[in-house]
Amino acid sequence: MKEKLKILIANDDGIRSEGIARLAKMAAEFGDVWVAAPERQCSGMSVRLTISAKAEMAVYRYDFPVEVQAAWSVDGTPADCVKVALRSLLPFRPDVVLSGINDGMNAGLDVCYSGTVGAATEAAMHGLPAIAFSMRDDQSFDVTEKYLPGILGELLQKPLPAGQLWNVNFPTCTLEDCRGILYDRFPEKKSYYENYYTCVREENGVQYLSPVSRVIQLDEVTEGTDIHALLGNYISIGAVRCAAY
Repeated sequence: MKEKLKILIANDDGIRSEGIARLAKMAAEFGDVWVAAPERQCSGMSVRLTISAKAEMAVYRYDFPVEVQAAWSVDGTPADCVKVALRSLLPFRPDVVLSGINDGMNAGLDVCYSGTVGAATEAAMHGLPAIAFSMRDDQSFDVTEKYLPGILGELLQKPLPAGQLWNVNFPTCTLEDCRGILYDRFPEKKSYYENYYTCVREENGVQYLSPVSRVIQLDEVTEGTDIHALLGNYISIGAVRCAAY
């Protein structure tokens, strides 16, 4: 009898997010699942780590909403969660690390900032297969529920070279409007979310700025890229390489 996969799951939206619970439930069809996720929202953390000798990270067993082998809340970054799980919490080396499902796209230059991709990157730097999953924050889970299990099963059979990870993004559309999957998408050299800053008030010579963003448009991106696929209502799958490789 074939041994079950040992699957570690992390994210950047926090251990209470709906996305990580749904991912854990779907991943359980492929093996045994362990979860290590941030205590709070940690978007935009990339691969930031807690490294100060004076720092303390609170870690505790969490009553996860779906059945898993164990779940821990980590008062740290997404990359911390993976490193703590590998170096302290798990008595074994997992077969694969999954990250997500992120509440927001991680495509184009945004992969450099993403805590979701950062968690997967930390796993890849440890020589582990890793897959990051993301979707638009105002989207229902209909597309992910239909397509993600099949994609996960397929990518588990397609290991990448050392230092690379799979990046999967689901489009902002209804299930009926989803046009399928495009593979080998390369990151657009622009951000999916273009960020600007507006001054909300000024006091005593100090400006208080608030970020605003807009989604880039189809005629602004390159065909063959991840963002081009997403704006065309396709699921985007592509490999991302760690900077050190």
